Amino acid sequence: MSKLYSTGQFVCRTFFRLFFRVRILGRENIPEGEGVMLCSNHINNLDPPLLGAFIKRQTRYMAKSELFHAPLLKQLLPKLGAFPIKRGTSDRQALRNGLSLLKQEEVIGIFPEGTRSRTGELGEGMTGVGFFALRSQAVVIPCAVVGSYKPFSKLLLVYGEPLDMEKLRREKADAEEATKEIMNGIQNLLDKYKK
Repeated sequence: MSKLYSTGQFVCRTFFRLFFRVRILGRENIPEGEGVMLCSNHINNLDPPLLGAFIKRQTRYMAKSELFHAPLLKQLLPKLGAFPIKRGTSDRQALRNGLSLLKQEEVIGIFPEGTRSRTGELGEGMTGVGFFALRSQAVVIPCAVVGSYKPFSKLLLVYGEPLDMEKLRREKADAEEATKEIMNGIQNLLDKYKK
């Protein structure tokens, strides 16, 4: 983990604790020394820093390719471990990059809906998440962001128990089936912890 990333984590943790009274559950579900997919619902632009701020490992993200053309971000994002994806297309290079990171036992944060939910309800998952789950041996952790990003309101982040993807891998399931399994895992957490 780079000094820049660990400093960023500290700043984010302080920010989330001060302004959103954040509570974290399930950090113990994230293994060390294995490729990990953190698969979460997406309700706010602050979800990526929240997902990675409270764990011991660096979380890498796919970010829309347009961000890598912005003057400051094009320097900063790669240093933070982000890599570009062209939205709305089957971006083979982004898929190869993601698989390569998982094989190197990195942690990738993924928002399977592909965009923020306007209603707060979980949308449909894009099949790229299922592709990663089936084509790698990564541990798949469903995650849920519950609550509101209104200042001084309560916010909960839950890292769920790993999903059993081995059966789907053995049965040579398709990416759509794997994506449904992952989305069900996220929805189950939302159902359990939403008030």
